[in-house]
Amino acid sequence: MTDESAQPPHEESEENEVLRAMRELKAQKEAADASEAGADAPARRGIGWKTAAGIGIGSAAVLAALLYANRDKLK
Repeated sequence: MTDESAQPPHEESEENEVLRAMRELKAQKEAADASEAGADAPARRGIGWKTAAGIGIGSAAVLAALLYANRDKLK
């Protein structure tokens, strides 16, 4: 008298998990290889000085606007 619902899972489901894990590992390895191949391309230059100056001026403008808007609260 064995309970059919108490049987261990079939080996087939475990095999599918293993095969799925192997496919994921293979896909990760291929992605890493593709990434390394892309790293051999010439490196992109950093941001230019004009962009950096624009970011700095924009940040200063935002800070000035916040200080102006909150000037009554600072007193």
